[in-house]
Amino acid sequence: MLGHVSAATTLDIYTHVTDTIQTEAAAKIDQGIGKAAPQEQPAEPQEKRTMTTFQPYIGKMCKPGTGYIGQKDPNLWEGRYSPTWINGKKHARNVYTHTREECEKKLKVLIVEMKAELAELKQRKIKR
Repeated sequence: MLGHVSAATTLDIYTHVTDTIQTEAAAKIDQGIGKAAPQEQPAEPQEKRTMTTFQPYIGKMCKPGTGYIGQKDPNLWEGRYSPTWINGKKHARNVYTHTREECEKKLKVLIVEMKAELAELKQRKIKR
């Protein structure tokens, strides 16, 4: 139902086995299969049950008005600029080169061109 390839994938992601759960499961198996007498389990310390604080993953972000440069392969660099257009959506454009220096130069030109295009679009909107 979750769309995973197998049940094992779902179990690996969504089940969290603690020592207490393992001990309880082993005791239940002993009682069911081995007909062993129930044993009292030691209480789990309360400090062990506290929730951890959630820390979201924050990916790499670039400053507004700047671009991103990353290496895709040993001989392939990508430069990307994604400004917010007048309709509120981001429009990304990329440049690809063989060296970082080339990529930086092409990206600077791309940013200037896109800023000019965006300014022109804003002017047209104001005139209407």
